[in-house]
Amino acid sequence: MFNGLIEALGEVTELTAIPAGLRLGVRTAVARELVLGESIAVNGVCLTVIRADEASFSAEVSPETRRVTNLGALRLRDAVNLERSMRADARVGGHFVQGHVDGTGLIEAIRHEAEFHWISASFPAALSPYLVRKGSIAVDGISLTVAGLRDTGFDVQIVPYTWDHTTLGRAAVGAVVNLECDIIGKHVVRALEVGEFGGGADGGGERHG
Repeated sequence: MFNGLIEALGEVTELTAIPAGLRLGVRTAVARELVLGESIAVNGVCLTVIRADEASFSAEVSPETRRVTNLGALRLRDAVNLERSMRADARVGGHFVQGHVDGTGLIEAIRHEAEFHWISASFPAALSPYLVRKGSIAVDGISLTVAGLRDTGFDVQIVPYTWDHTTLGRAAVGAVVNLECDIIGKHVVRALEVGEFGGGADGGGERHG
């Protein structure tokens, strides 16, 4: 579990095809604090650390993860957002992020307003039930608020600190971004689906007692 507050940027140093998918190497100062088997979010994707030293770490990306996220399009020296899993005694400054990407979108526009920045991005139509105006969404692992919402697009405003300390400050129109919708919204939608079509706990059935 993560909260969408990026700890550091990393630099991709290895992209090696393996039978299980892809081995990803990342150079970052955070590496010295990692232990084997620990979870770390890379561009919002929860991965498991399989090697770590003072300067870098490695993780394996499964074929499915490579297919449904932007990790498969990474190139050497690309910057990635990094966040270690949250501690149980820590404050949640963003929102609950699982590191399970729901889909990818395209950055459609970037515009500047004083010191702030607006990003407009598309999302797959299947995610429409989970996005609400003023709700939360993780974009490449960054916890953001949906400021504007359209049928298949949304707008977010980026504060200067986030712009300077995440990959969004290097983003360009046409870039692919990982999207994860708010887990609370997903559970609500699922509960309504089950209640309407599957019965649920007391979904209209008889009670016996």
